[in-house]
Amino acid sequence: MLILDDKKVRFLEILANRIRQDIIRMLVQAGSGHSAGSLGMADIFTAFYFHILNHNARKPHWPDRDRLILSNGHICPVLYATLAHAGYFSIDELKTLRKLNSRLQGHPHRKVLPGLETTSGPLGSGLSQAIGMALAARLDNKKYRIYCLTSDGEHQEGNHWEAVMFAGKNRLSNLTALVDRNNIQIDGYTEGVMPLEPLKEKYEAFNWHVIEIDGHNFEHIVDAVAEAKAIHEKPTMIIAHTIPGKGVSFMESDYKWHGIPPNQSQAKMALKELEIIGRKIHGGI
Repeated sequence: MLILDDKKVRFLEILANRIRQDIIRMLVQAGSGHSAGSLGMADIFTAFYFHILNHNARKPHWPDRDRLILSNGHICPVLYATLAHAGYFSIDELKTLRKLNSRLQGHPHRKVLPGLETTSGPLGSGLSQAIGMALAARLDNKKYRIYCLTSDGEHQEGNHWEAVMFAGKNRLSNLTALVDRNNIQIDGYTEGVMPLEPLKEKYEAFNWHVIEIDGHNFEHIVDAVAEAKAIHEKPTMIIAHTIPGKGVSFMESDYKWHGIPPNQSQAKMALKELEIIGRKIHGGI
């Protein structure tokens, strides 16, 4: 990875804000979709695709690329927006989200869109898919890395913990997972629906290296991935504390925005807030 200096941080902040604006436009155009998690993960996706990942939008099937697997596929608006800004397809195509015959389906479908590593939707399955890729890389003596992004709500799935045990047992150090610890899911707050804490200690018990970060701090994100690369005897889990609905005041930390889009007036207010944030970033305030 290149050095993350102040100029690059400013670039990433500006881009993440643009991606959030695109997410709002996509969702209001579609009339359906998931707002909170998509907005909350914009900084992490921006950091990965514009600083961390070894990838090439012109060669999406390049054999030596890093693989990023999105397990919680319902936040695909942030993935689609990021891929478009990274050059995998036209930004103009974002307006087709969830439309009939669109490549931008409500959950990612690997075969129809460049840049997608897996088809996702059933929660709790992504880590197992990532493990398969990590094992394949080890068997082929390849140096590319596998990254798996997960939600905290899907940690209530039993098959996820089977994968956690398997990765720890097999010391898959080429695998780095990240959990979006935003504390919400469609029915409420995670600790009320089905408590996950102590999450860090659970992963450590299964032989994972664990790092906790502010998921909106680019230095934290990049440093955590660099630390994961230095761990050679076990997989790494990055617990990224994020604010669902980040950047839109009336959505932030409200679980009711987990699975609904803004209407026209709400989208107008959201875009106004994000534009103000964007001007502040540009002005160095």
